[in-house]
Amino acid sequence: MDKFEVDERFVSRVVPPRKKSSHKRDNGTVCVVGGSRLYHGAPYLCATGAMRSGVDLVFVAVPASIADPVRALSPDFIVVPLPDGRLTRGNVSKLLAWVKKVDCFAVGPGLGAQNPSEVASALNQFKGEGRGLVVDADALRPQVLPSIRGTNAVVTPHVGEFERLFGTKLEDDLESRVKSVSAKSKESGVTVLLKGPTDIVSDGDRVGLNNVHSPAMTVGGTGDVLTGLTAGLLAKRVAPFEAACAAAFINGAAGTLAAHTLGLHITASDVANNIANAMKRFDTVE
Repeated sequence: MDKFEVDERFVSRVVPPRKKSSHKRDNGTVCVVGGSRLYHGAPYLCATGAMRSGVDLVFVAVPASIADPVRALSPDFIVVPLPDGRLTRGNVSKLLAWVKKVDCFAVGPGLGAQNPSEVASALNQFKGEGRGLVVDADALRPQVLPSIRGTNAVVTPHVGEFERLFGTKLEDDLESRVKSVSAKSKESGVTVLLKGPTDIVSDGDRVGLNNVHSPAMTVGGTGDVLTGLTAGLLAKRVAPFEAACAAAFINGAAGTLAAHTLGLHITASDVANNIANAMKRFDTVE
């Protein structure tokens, strides 16, 4: 097993250059699918993370009941109202009819309780439309694993979601967690980004460890920003393992920058709004 710590040199190799001649959509498009009556902030934060990664377009598909509040949060996103909060085949088909040529779907932030079989079916539909897929939060159910096996998919669980998704109890020590994440990644055929004091990323053969964080980042919503960042990098044609490692580093660096200014009083929006400051050192144009 190849294990290493993610650093600036790794990220600089991963973030792709932007062509001088590029046009809208050339730098990636993301569609965030999530939100519920209780959670309207999560899809917004995820979308902000994706947009700040440097993609050209971000769609946010949320239940119609919260579409206007989400739309009011920012003029930067295209908000797509879904008839309700369930990921039925009909709702997904309507979404795919409205949203064309999406490079990556980020599914789950704020989604709320769902029928796991409907989520699995939705992921089957999404994976055929784009080149990448990020699965997070309420979409992380064991029933979805066969749908995303062997695809350019990244799952982004915290400890509790990992245990629910894979049915495996995680130990507290880092080495045991590394072994568990690597084993489950290989077994399931997906890249795993386990969020924690040390983020652990594995594709089953390699393990990347990210220790760039601030203790202020325990605030709710920073994981949604990370999901969006991961989706943005996937949309920019970065491979799943590399995208997850780089996103973890950039998210942590953005949180550290926010805490440098605001101390232990940051919000997830502060993290998202510092992504540009964390990423601009990696900007290149060719």
